[in-house]
Amino acid sequence: MKKLSMLAMAVATFCATTAKAQDSFDALLAAGVDDAQRFTNDFLAPGTDALMYGINNGWYNTAKVKPLLGFEISVMANAGVIKDDQKEFWMDTNDYENVSFVQGPAAQNVGTVLGENDPTVLVEVTYDDPIFGNESVELELPNGLAAEGLSFLPTAFLQGSIGLSFGTEFKARFIPKINAEDTKIGMYGFGLQHEFTHWLPADKLLPVAISGLISYTHLDGEYDFTDTSGIDGENQRLENSTNTWLFQAIASTKLPIINFYGGIGYLSGKSESDILGTYIVTDGILQSEAIVDPYSVSSSVSGVRGTFGTRLKLGFFRFNADYTFAEYDSFSVGLNFGFR
Repeated sequence: MKKLSMLAMAVATFCATTAKAQDSFDALLAAGVDDAQRFTNDFLAPGTDALMYGINNGWYNTAKVKPLLGFEISVMANAGVIKDDQKEFWMDTNDYENVSFVQGPAAQNVGTVLGENDPTVLVEVTYDDPIFGNESVELELPNGLAAEGLSFLPTAFLQGSIGLSFGTEFKARFIPKINAEDTKIGMYGFGLQHEFTHWLPADKLLPVAISGLISYTHLDGEYDFTDTSGIDGENQRLENSTNTWLFQAIASTKLPIINFYGGIGYLSGKSESDILGTYIVTDGILQSEAIVDPYSVSSSVSGVRGTFGTRLKLGFFRFNADYTFAEYDSFSVGLNFGFR
């Protein structure tokens, strides 16, 4: 992790936590692909959903677009607020074929990738041994970010914007492709902001600006766990692809130094994670047939979000901070350098 840049470290924390949990996903393959897929989907969904909301923060700090060739470069940092109900999910082993809790009732709350299991939660996985019949093994369910001492989901990135013409501004953001140990992470996005008040005759006299924003963001990551997997095989890895769209209406004041801005919008996104590679469940000298690319899981988000923030201008430098209200709340801060 020390090899990562500061901008990528936040996203890498989430991916690395997911990677640690992968050992449990592997072992659950002994119970069958369906059981492993069901658990993986429930465990990851709150995290990928929160991540989709987080990577859409910070697209704007004013409704006033830049003039032709005016530019701004920003370093953005976000923190998604993790609520208690997002740290756990209801796991009913009656819905599983070969998994049961070692202690307690058949249905319990267990930690998601955002939470933790305190105390430890053990499950018993039953499988069919070709010689001895039904056999079982105990597994510890994985922990999430809360076990790492994190009560929020951080993201960070670089962003640039430039004024075009006719009241329009182009924006782009990215995390450079990072390779660290067995993890690869990258993100990019682009957007267009158009100021409607630019077309009004009294634009220079109005105390506020009003604009609209459309943006697209893509994040992808890969973790190769072949060397740490608990199951024989090769090229074992998790690949994630996340795509989101944001549609936002924005309003802001037009004062010399301190301004306020806000917006209401709609977010839509989908995150897909594929468990790829070859897996061979073994029991001593016996082994199952190879399982190739066993399963995929996905989650989708869609919903309204509202943002309120403030912006301080000091010469070529600007500082902004805002809070977004949504299914997954979050707050953002940005350090901006620009000319307009």
